Amino acid sequence: MGCRIQIAQINPLVGDVAGNAERVIAAAGVAREAGAHMVLFPELVLTGYPPEDLLLRPEFMRRVESALERISAESFGIALVLGYPRAAVGGLFNVAGVWRDGELVAEYAKQHLPNYSVFDEKRYFMPGSTATVFEHRGLRFGLTVCEDIWQDGPAGQAAEAGAQVLLNINASPFHAGKPQERETLLGRRARDHGLPILYANLVGGQDELVFDGASFAVDRDGRVVRRAPAFVECDLGIEIEGDETGVRVLPGPDEEPSPLDPDAVVYQALVLGVRDYVRKNGFKGAVLGLSGGIDSALTLAIAVDALGADRVEVVLMPSRYTAGMSNEDALEEAERLGVASRTIAIEPAFRTFLEMLEPAFAGQPVDVTEENIQARCRGIILMAISNKSGRILLTTGNKSEMSVGYATLYGDMAGGFAPIKDVPKMLVYRLARYRNRLGEVIPERVLTRAPSAELRPDQTDQDSLPPYETLDDILRLYIEEDEGVEAIVARGYPSDVVRRVARLVDRNEYKRRQAPPGVRISKRAFGRDRRYPITSGF
Repeated sequence: MGCRIQIAQINPLVGDVAGNAERVIAAAGVAREAGAHMVLFPELVLTGYPPEDLLLRPEFMRRVESALERISAESFGIALVLGYPRAAVGGLFNVAGVWRDGELVAEYAKQHLPNYSVFDEKRYFMPGSTATVFEHRGLRFGLTVCEDIWQDGPAGQAAEAGAQVLLNINASPFHAGKPQERETLLGRRARDHGLPILYANLVGGQDELVFDGASFAVDRDGRVVRRAPAFVECDLGIEIEGDETGVRVLPGPDEEPSPLDPDAVVYQALVLGVRDYVRKNGFKGAVLGLSGGIDSALTLAIAVDALGADRVEVVLMPSRYTAGMSNEDALEEAERLGVASRTIAIEPAFRTFLEMLEPAFAGQPVDVTEENIQARCRGIILMAISNKSGRILLTTGNKSEMSVGYATLYGDMAGGFAPIKDVPKMLVYRLARYRNRLGEVIPERVLTRAPSAELRPDQTDQDSLPPYETLDDILRLYIEEDEGVEAIVARGYPSDVVRRVARLVDRNEYKRRQAPPGVRISKRAFGRDRRYPITSGF
């Protein structure tokens, strides 16, 4: 007994039910021509993930039913396993359905509905409770959906119901280290039940989330036998054989892609997140302010790799405090990456604002207010170019800055998307060095000089912040690990520094609430992951 299965690692568009159905049908056609007997699609592939409150609209669910009729008519000669929402008495199920020869052969309702981190499935779905096993080409396949495989129950149920192979369809978002976690977990689950598992994952960017794909198959001994490349749409062909000794996943004819370097994985996630946000929202390209600093240099490299140099433009906006080397480095970055650049000095606007505000500021010392005016002059210029050109404005702030409020509302925070919003400062440097290994696009001086906002004479970030090595460690513990101040101090960090950083994080929630979305690459990003009240006495 044998079965050729194709995992269709595709990139749907949330809400585009008809378009996603056509993607499914096209992939099924390719698989049929290649001689496949079954195609495995990701979780909620018809709606895209996460569809959120679109699920509450009756018209949306009518479109799902219409799309299923269309898919059913195209299921002759091949079995299609795909994810979609199913209306039922009392609500909706998140299901995996099997369509073959124009009929619904089997349907399984997801049992474990995640309601943590970025997930909110209990708002929309009811849990299933029973296993579903169906037969195809003499083999018995058990169905599970995403979170089900992280819990032992559904896999055990399927095994007890006679499954010889487990199919697991997913919309599993990326964060650093997640691909390895999945492979380790599924290896253990396969060994627990002596069954091979096929794991099909979504790929693509959706607002803050990036789905890395990286679909794979593990044999019954838990060994990864087949692995799809990450961050790209692709088809992964898998051969399964069964006899009296059990079912095996056969090795592929080509060499399996190796897991990528951790920095390479994060960089690819950022590129895909930017590309899909721009593409799926219909922008003509991107524009950003280029300062000669490390953050804007990395953001520019990501934008060019995502969109192409011809769709990216940069603006240099020097002030009275901008160092000559900053302009030189910024121009060199633009030239190395082949993007159009222009220089618009902010001095005339800054001077005019100071003159306009002089009566209101009379008798008061110069402080951060004047620094913020400079950033807001730049924000007005960039937003005007964005509006006129139809290109989205990318902001360049990193996670360390966003955590402690080292950013200006309506200034450098102005924009439509924040590529490195979830990237701590020290990781910014690592990613920049990784990108330079592919081709040196960021001048070495940018990587070695002290970071500065250049909003006053001789300013550096460390005038008002701890060293980034220390700051990033404290922020990781406080934000991503939820450790309290005393616990962090007990690890050996200075008490006054920890307390100050924690106060800055808490005090600047109002700023982050007004920040643009950005790519999530950590276990806990600002936005969907971490939702704290602005007004709080905690």
